[in-house]
Amino acid sequence: MVTQSLSTQHKPAIAVIGAGSWATALVKILSEGAVDIRWWLRNQESLEHIRRYQRNPDYLSDVPINPEKVQLFADMKEAVQGAQYVIIAIPAAFVQDALSQLSAADLKGKVLVSAVKGVVPQKNWLITELLEHEYQVKPTHICVIAGPCHAEEVALEKQSYLTIASEDLAQAENFAQLIANRFIKAVPNQDVYGVEYSAVMKNIIALACGIAHGLNYGDNFQAVLVSNAMQEIRRFVETAYPCERDLYASAYLGDLLVTAYSQFSRNRTFGNMIGRGYTVKSAQMEMNMIAEGYYAVKSIYEINQKFGVDMPITKAVYQILYEKVTPGVAIGKLRWLLA
Repeated sequence: MVTQSLSTQHKPAIAVIGAGSWATALVKILSEGAVDIRWWLRNQESLEHIRRYQRNPDYLSDVPINPEKVQLFADMKEAVQGAQYVIIAIPAAFVQDALSQLSAADLKGKVLVSAVKGVVPQKNWLITELLEHEYQVKPTHICVIAGPCHAEEVALEKQSYLTIASEDLAQAENFAQLIANRFIKAVPNQDVYGVEYSAVMKNIIALACGIAHGLNYGDNFQAVLVSNAMQEIRRFVETAYPCERDLYASAYLGDLLVTAYSQFSRNRTFGNMIGRGYTVKSAQMEMNMIAEGYYAVKSIYEINQKFGVDMPITKAVYQILYEKVTPGVAIGKLRWLLA
């Protein structure tokens, strides 16, 4: 288990799996520290562009990539070989397919770090559950990155805050030290499932906020929507994984607020387009980015069939995206259920 003090480690190697904006932001964050970064990218052309110009041509292209700290890999097995930590930064809908290149043996003894704020479709698994069930990774070898931290603000080196959750608090503390730098504060947490589910659900709420904005509901309504959403998250998380937790902490409430209100929130943007009359397909094509909430709302809605928690916001978003209820009708009904 990689739980020894960082002072006794010699420049730990960290593999980053993914090529999107959040993966690029994580590479930038890690480049500030004394680590070796092994970055896997699916697209060979993007990889060659980064190798030549030290910029990701597709995401956060203003962020310089330090070739002295970052090695590029097209082979995922090669990327994770020799790495002590493996960060997964791929949209949840594509994680299972991407990781099919690896076996349980490839990940044995490594610490897996999920930077994914989504649920694996069809299986309705959190990423931690996927790692445990499919790759036999021990819960004590898993961390989750959470908190209000948009990739675009990381690129601008705006002060940002991360929460690192793991059942092994020492593991969380070690990784928090690795990822902290002059513009990133990272704190440990042991509420893995609560943090994960809150991160998933805030994307659904951001969709609802975007839809309401697209329908020209005002700031007053959005404030009520978000305050009711926090109660909805609390009801679900406390039913699914009851434990003592502070839902007003940044990993929960903070992440909800930034995703619901920020100009950088792709889920809010996606919802806004739906509220303005875009179809799901046309909104996805125009954004050319993944809004995790689209997949998450179906998974959470289905998971909740077992729990029966009162979740009117989730239900409204599900009806709009999957049952073709018009946004005006669904939000019109929802507004009378809020208090």
